[in-house]
Amino acid sequence: MKKKGNVVRYNKWGYIFLIPFVMVYVVFQLIPMVTTVYNSFFENYMSGLSQVGPNFVGIENYRKLFSSGDIWVYGKNTLIMWLMCFIPQIFLSLLLGAWFSDVRLRLRGSRFFKTVMYLPNLIMASAFAMLFFALFSEGGPINSLLMQIGIIDTPYKFLSNTWSTRGLVAFMNLLMWFGNTTILLMAGMMGLDTELFEAAEVDGATSTQVFWRITLPLLRPILVYVVITSLIGGLQLFDVPQILTNGTGDPMRDSMTLIMFLNKHLYSKNYGMAGALSVILLLVTGILSLIVFKVTGNDKRKG
Repeated sequence: MKKKGNVVRYNKWGYIFLIPFVMVYVVFQLIPMVTTVYNSFFENYMSGLSQVGPNFVGIENYRKLFSSGDIWVYGKNTLIMWLMCFIPQIFLSLLLGAWFSDVRLRLRGSRFFKTVMYLPNLIMASAFAMLFFALFSEGGPINSLLMQIGIIDTPYKFLSNTWSTRGLVAFMNLLMWFGNTTILLMAGMMGLDTELFEAAEVDGATSTQVFWRITLPLLRPILVYVVITSLIGGLQLFDVPQILTNGTGDPMRDSMTLIMFLNKHLYSKNYGMAGALSVILLLVTGILSLIVFKVTGNDKRKG
C-alpha cells in the first residue's frame, strides 16, 4: 500500500507540471479554434465604414467559398508550389543524410557543413523574400549576369512569368528547410543498428541495395513525420509569396496561396469567410495527414 501511495504522489506532481502547458494550449489554441469555427457560421464584415453582422447564416459562407471557384485555384497553386519544393528537398536531404552519417567516408569538417546547412532555417522568410526580390528583379544582378555572359539579350521578367515565380517560391523554401530535414533524417540514420549494415556488407549487398532495402524501410517513422510536417507547412505557405509578389499573387494570381487568400479576408475584416476558410484548411490538413500516415506509416505486417 505504501508503494501505491508513492506512485499516486508522483503522478500528482506530473499533473501539476502539465498545468502551464494545458493553460497555454487552452488560451492560445483551443479557444481561438472554437471561436473560429463559431464565427464561420456568421455573416460578419465591413461595408464601407459600417459593420454588417454578425448575423447567423449557417453554411452560406462555405457555399460561397466553393461556388466562387477561387478556393480550387488557390488550393492548386499551393499544392504545386509545395510539390516543387518538397520533392527535390527530400531527395537532397536523403542524399546528404546518408553521406554525413556514413562513418566509412570519414568526412572532415562535417560539423561545419551541418551548421552551414541549418543556418538558412534561422533566417526570417521575409528577409529571404526581399533578397530574392532584389536579385531577380528586371534590373537585378541575376539579369545583369545572364546578359553579360550572353544567355539573354534583354532582362527576363522572372516575377511576371507563372513558372519562374512559382520556381522562386519553391527554391526559397527549399533553401530554408532542407537543412532541417537533413538533420532529422541524419539523426534517424545514426540511430539505426549498425549490425544490419555489417551483415548486408558481408552478404555482398551494394550501397544502393543497402539504402533501398535497409535504410529507407527503417527510416519510415521519421519519413512519415517529415512528410506530414512538410505538408502542413506547405498548406500554410504565406510569407515568401506574399512578400515576393507584394500580396497580389501575380502573375494572374498563379502564386496566390490559400493562406494569402485567407489573409485578404482578414484584411477586409470579413471574419465569417475567414473563419469558414480556416475550418476548411483544418479539415484538409487533417485528411491529407491521415492519408499520408495510412499510406506510408502503417506498421502492420501481413502474415
